[in-house]
Amino acid sequence: MTPHMTVRARDGLCAPAEAGEIEGAPVGSAREVKAAMAGFLRHVSGFKEKMDARFQQQEERLTMLDRKMTTHQRPVLSAAADAAPHQKAFDAYLRSGDDDALRGLVLEEKALGTAVSAEGGYLVDPQTAATIQGVLRSAASIRSIANVVNVEATSYDVLVDHTDVGSGWATEAGGVTESDTPQIERISIALHELSALPKASQRLLDDSAFDVEGWLAGRIADKFARAEASAFVNGDGVDKPKGFLAHPVIQKDAWSWGKLGYVATGNDGDFAVNNASDAVVDLVYALGARYRANASFVMNSKTAGAVRKMKDADGRFLWSDGLAAGEPARLMGYPVLIAEDMPDIASGSNAIAFGDFRAGYTVADRPDLRILRDPFSAKPHVLFYATKRVGGDVSDFAAIKLLKFGVS
Repeated sequence: MTPHMTVRARDGLCAPAEAGEIEGAPVGSAREVKAAMAGFLRHVSGFKEKMDARFQQQEERLTMLDRKMTTHQRPVLSAAADAAPHQKAFDAYLRSGDDDALRGLVLEEKALGTAVSAEGGYLVDPQTAATIQGVLRSAASIRSIANVVNVEATSYDVLVDHTDVGSGWATEAGGVTESDTPQIERISIALHELSALPKASQRLLDDSAFDVEGWLAGRIADKFARAEASAFVNGDGVDKPKGFLAHPVIQKDAWSWGKLGYVATGNDGDFAVNNASDAVVDLVYALGARYRANASFVMNSKTAGAVRKMKDADGRFLWSDGLAAGEPARLMGYPVLIAEDMPDIASGSNAIAFGDFRAGYTVADRPDLRILRDPFSAKPHVLFYATKRVGGDVSDFAAIKLLKFGVS
C-alpha cells in the first residue's frame, strides 16, 4: 500500500486521501479543522475590508475639514453668499426691488409669511428684526427698565384690582372677614404705528460690498429709539404712546389712582438752599416699600450734573459711578437712567422720577417689522419706509413718584 493510499475498512477498497486530510488522523477531525480554518480566513478578510473602509472615511473627513479651514481663511467677498434663503431674498428686494423670491416665501422663524402686498411692504428677516430690537432694548429710554410685552392684537389690556382680600385673626368658633366686592379697572394700551424713512442711492445699493441690511437696521433702530424715548416720557397718547409725565400730578399726601404723586423741593426752580439733598431722600421714601426694591431714578444729563454734586450730612457723595462696564450710576444706592427727554430743572418742572418702572409702565410691542421700498418718490435715491407698531402707558400709578422743583 502506497503512502498516499488509505484503507476504507467499510468497503475494503483503497482510495487516495482527500485534499486537506491529515494522514493518520480521523476523517471527521480533519474536516472540522478545515472548516475552522476557512471560517477564520473569512473573518480576517471581513475585518480587513471594514478597516479599509474606515480608513477611507477618515481620510475623506480630514480632506473635508482641511477644505473648510482653507475656505474660512479666505476673505468674505459677499455677506449674501452664506445667507439664509429668506435673507438672500430680502437682500435682493432691498437692492433692486426684485420681490420674486419673497413671494410665497415663509419665514421659518415664528412662521411669519413674507407674502405681503407691495402696498404694505415685506416683513424683514428675523435677524434684522432682532438687531433692531436689541438696539431698542439697550438704548437709554424707559423701555430698558419698563415691562415690555409682545402682542398680536391692536391693543393690550392691563387689569388692576383695587380691592383687598379680607383677613384677620380667627378663633376656632369665630367667623372670617369676607372679601370686598372686586373693583377691577382696565387700562387699555393702544398700539400706534411708528415709522422711519431712511434713503440711499441706487449706486450705493448696487455695490456688493455695501451691507445694506446692516445699514438699514442701524438707521431704523436709531430713529425708532429716539421716537420711542420721547413718547414714553412726554407722549400725549394721540397716535403715539402716552408718556408717564402726561398724566396729572398731585402732591403725594393727596395722591389718588390715575395721578402721579410728587414731592416738592421747597424752592421754585431749584433745590432748597439748605440741605438740598433732603428732597432726594424724601422722594425715595415717598415710594412704597414694595416698589423700592426694584426702583430706579430717571433724569436727563443736565439734572444729573447737579445731583451728583450733592453730599450727605457726613460729607459723602450721594452719587456713585458704576464700577463695572455697562453698570449704571447709582444715587443713594439705586440705579440712574439718563433719559434726555426728561425736562430740565426749572420752575414747577418734574425733572426727576423715581419708581419701579417694571411695575409702573408697560410697553406693548408687535414683533413684526415691515419694509416698503420706494424708488420713485426721491429719485435718484431709494426710500425705505419702515413701520412697526408699539404702545405704552402707565400701568400702576402707585409705582412712580416725581420730584417737583417748586415751593409746594
